[in-house]
Amino acid sequence: MSTASVVTRPGLVLADLLPATRVRDAVLVAGGAALTGLAAQIAVPVPGSPVPVTGQTFAALLVGTALGARLGFLALALYAVAGTAGVPWFADGTSGAGGASFGYVLGMVLASALVGALARRGADRSVPRTAATMVLGSAVIYAVGVPYLMAATGMSLSAAVAAGLTPFLIGDALKAALAMGALPAAWKLAGRRG
Repeated sequence: MSTASVVTRPGLVLADLLPATRVRDAVLVAGGAALTGLAAQIAVPVPGSPVPVTGQTFAALLVGTALGARLGFLALALYAVAGTAGVPWFADGTSGAGGASFGYVLGMVLASALVGALARRGADRSVPRTAATMVLGSAVIYAVGVPYLMAATGMSLSAAVAAGLTPFLIGDALKAALAMGALPAAWKLAGRRG
């Protein structure tokens, strides 16, 4: 079957453009986890916040969208489990659970599954749909990360929002803009127009 005929089938994500095998799936899961770990090393401290701005949220949403719900979830779960077990690939080369920003990592696992499920429904094929997908994925990350930040630090809700959400909105908008260009362009390159 040609690539052009494959990309016209509904319900595909970018990973489906590669021949489906267990080896492919394992490589994509490991690669998605590694990409997220590498992106986490792009970390900029935020004054007054224990949570840095990183490339990790962008990578997590991109991995989920490109791999689909199942493989995206597995990639981010591998990232979280390996980081908890001691692989130093959380922000700034850290590892382990319990830090103030670990809730965001847990949120990324869930968000990757959500954006992957939406991508299977074509949410990554146009700029507006990709924007909405990134917003929903980011909302899931914050929905887990901010309460975890409150619990880990003893902050009030307003303090946790001020330290763990508000400073990141501009960066999230820039990351969403990157995704809005990259994902629909990848489909166009593959011969699919949404």
